[in-house]
Amino acid sequence: MITLKQIPCGMTVKVKKLHGEGPVKRRIMDMGITKGVEVFIRKTAPLGDPLEVAVRGYELSLRKADAEMIEVE
Repeated sequence: MITLKQIPCGMTVKVKKLHGEGPVKRRIMDMGITKGVEVFIRKTAPLGDPLEVAVRGYELSLRKADAEMIEVE
């Protein structure tokens, strides 16, 4: 299983599955990260947290803990 946290900068991946429960999973889905959507990893903060990603035409920051719940291919 490969998660969004493991993907290097500059790559585009497709969301395969969301892990996690309740409000955390709901928040990730509310940000537009759902099964089948493409996510581009723009950059990583100097200390590695958070990740900056582009999804559905806009940019957002994700904590590594949240990125670990997103399975990609």
